[in-house]
Amino acid sequence: MTPDNRQLADKPVFIGVMADRSSHSVYNIFNSMEFGPSAERSAATAASWLEKHSRSLGLFIDGKFVHPDNRETLAVSDLKGEKLFGIVCADDEDILSCVTSSAKGFQKWKEMSDSCRAKVLLRFAGSLQRYSQCVCEVCDLCRIPGSAPALVRLAQYYAGWAQLRHTLLPEWNPRGVVAVVMSDDVFFYSIWLKVLPALAVGNAVIVVPGVKTAPPTLLLAQLLMEAGLPAGVLNVMTSNGSVGVRVAQSKQISYVTYTGSKQDGELLVKQMAGRDILVSLSLSVCSVCPFIIFETADVDSAVDGLMDTAFKNCTEWRWVVCVQESVYDAVVEKLKFRMAGMKCVGLSDECERGQVDTAVHEAEQQGATLIQSCPPPSSGCVYPPTVVCNVAPSCSAVVSPPPGPVVPLLSFRSAAEGVTLGNYRPHGRAASIWTEDLTLALETAKSLCVGLVCVNTHSVTDPSLPQSGRRESGTCTDGGREGLYQFLSASVTPARSEPVSVDYTRFGAAASRFLVPEGSDPSSVSRSCSHLVGGKVCKADSGCSRAVQAPGGAVLAQCPDGGRKDVRNAVEAALKVQPGWMKKSPAARALALYSLADSLDKRRRDMAASIHNQTGLSLEEAAQEVELSISRLSDWAALCDKQSGHVALLPHTGSALSTPEALGVVGVVLPDTKPLLSMVSVLGATVSVGNAVVVVPSEKFPLPALDFISVLQACDVPAGVVSIISGGKDQLTQALANHNEIQAVWYWGGAEGRQFLQHSSPLKRLWLHGEEEEDEDGRKFWTKPSFSMQEEMWRECVVWKSVWIPTA
Repeated sequence: MTPDNRQLADKPVFIGVMADRSSHSVYNIFNSMEFGPSAERSAATAASWLEKHSRSLGLFIDGKFVHPDNRETLAVSDLKGEKLFGIVCADDEDILSCVTSSAKGFQKWKEMSDSCRAKVLLRFAGSLQRYSQCVCEVCDLCRIPGSAPALVRLAQYYAGWAQLRHTLLPEWNPRGVVAVVMSDDVFFYSIWLKVLPALAVGNAVIVVPGVKTAPPTLLLAQLLMEAGLPAGVLNVMTSNGSVGVRVAQSKQISYVTYTGSKQDGELLVKQMAGRDILVSLSLSVCSVCPFIIFETADVDSAVDGLMDTAFKNCTEWRWVVCVQESVYDAVVEKLKFRMAGMKCVGLSDECERGQVDTAVHEAEQQGATLIQSCPPPSSGCVYPPTVVCNVAPSCSAVVSPPPGPVVPLLSFRSAAEGVTLGNYRPHGRAASIWTEDLTLALETAKSLCVGLVCVNTHSVTDPSLPQSGRRESGTCTDGGREGLYQFLSASVTPARSEPVSVDYTRFGAAASRFLVPEGSDPSSVSRSCSHLVGGKVCKADSGCSRAVQAPGGAVLAQCPDGGRKDVRNAVEAALKVQPGWMKKSPAARALALYSLADSLDKRRRDMAASIHNQTGLSLEEAAQEVELSISRLSDWAALCDKQSGHVALLPHTGSALSTPEALGVVGVVLPDTKPLLSMVSVLGATVSVGNAVVVVPSEKFPLPALDFISVLQACDVPAGVVSIISGGKDQLTQALANHNEIQAVWYWGGAEGRQFLQHSSPLKRLWLHGEEEEDEDGRKFWTKPSFSMQEEMWRECVVWKSVWIPTA
């Protein structure tokens, strides 16, 4: 060691800029638990890549960058107003070229072996590792969070699924050309959480990113091509925001998935209504998530986690902090100490600054107090870290927190009240709970209506963890094996259609087309049927009935003509009983379904006669349908305790539990085909996992379903779990679509009904089937369903929740 080195060794040395900043000494950092200053990143690599493209990024079509002439361009600037790059806005000619390329690329990609597709994704993961600095720098320039290690993990995970696709998912087929549409404020990771699983199972993908996410998306598309992805399998269309709908409406598109805000997602679904294409939503942007601190928590760790997620890490989510009263004051004091001296945080624009000022001012007018690191500047796109205390749950700053570093703080007394506050918001994306009591943590995680629960941590995700959007957070499941199914189909994809003319304000509002057939004598009909609502046999709320005819025209019975009030009564009864039904053990639900099958077996002759009289089938064919119905109920009973969640094996320390959960209340509009068998098939599927169901039988053949009421009353299924309401299909469809508490609607019917449901219920989980499916193939769907079709039906009944519990 040289003399100079010996002199240095005798003196304390602070690394980097900490050496000359006494406020960031090790002693001060330890006492405040504050993070030390970070070195500024260089952008030289990103600048070099942009210069290579003359800072004008074109479209990515057929495996190469394309710069069409006479196109509108958008200039993207940094915070100082200096131009960073320009992007091209695609027009209709570019869209046509893109979808044509994707259709050809899909044929090449799906014909490749699983191992070949896996090798492409593995090479892509290697490229991400080599060019990680460039990827991170491009994300920094665009002011979006981007983690190269997370993207590498994502690529490696789905490379494994590409290798095993035919082995583990043999009966499922890729959908075709998938459109991945993103808003401008989503995380970069969210894009590839859609793109890579779609590619892994054999689809071609068209990505429509936002303006800020366009450059890193184009960079990764280039890396995929260098990894050996065939031309046309991945295309990128950039624009000013209008091209997403035009791409989705192309006839070659088989599936559309959107990630972004609720307003834009709902608009996209409505614009796609009537085209017979599935559109799923991941509405993570601006989702309000609970951050719950119990009295059994390590308060210092909880405050540290809150500081990290609320003021340092930029996330798509907005947090509301709920603290148990016994530790409320301690949390407030620690926040005051930790926040002292923190600098202002940058906002996107002046509009966000105005939203923050309005929300904080309104909260103060309602009696709230503020914890701020420093006084807010009079103007500018910055705002100090702020905690809004003593605020009511109904305050707009709690219901819809503003963007930026503003966090509302609520208090609660009991654990049950904390869960209620956590479920108070309409979103269901994620939650963070803090407690050292494992039992309390698991009970709270199970009770929260969210897709991801992090225990004693926050914002932890992994591609192997499935999580579903709940309520206003979307309709699809991402991550894990379960996230692959949105890009796969168990049946032949239906042909695209064009929207029909539908008056959405009048659909289902017309009176019944007939009550008594012309020329018939109502007094000669000796039979009058009833509904089943909340476990009670009753007439329609309106008091009206309609005649049910045999195939020859004779009137068989008078059936209730149900409407909106009947649906409302059925849903109210279902909401009372469904939570208890869901909490029953799978074995208990299995026994109830076995008792239902046994009850049907004892009435097989009566049910066969009902089918024979109503549909005109021979007694032998009717008896076969009853026999199949008994077998189908037994199948669903046997599956009750066979389908379960799993414990994911993650590269992190800790445990992750992934479990399927019931949707809640499901509305079902049945087809005319196989009126009994179709009903028990969907009833068994929905009820077996803990849902309640409101069944609308075939308008043409309602008697088998209404006669099934006596079977239900004689079994062990709790009253209210199943309701059966007959009447006009359109009227009852309209009532199901407009009821906020119905989480999903399964529909078999005409194009107008399917289009109305998509337009009127964009946030419900819809499973739509056309009348054209009621041919020989449609009958086969009910009589000889494949295992994949049964699995698809089961997956339509559940949502997935993952609970992350760190151990270190």
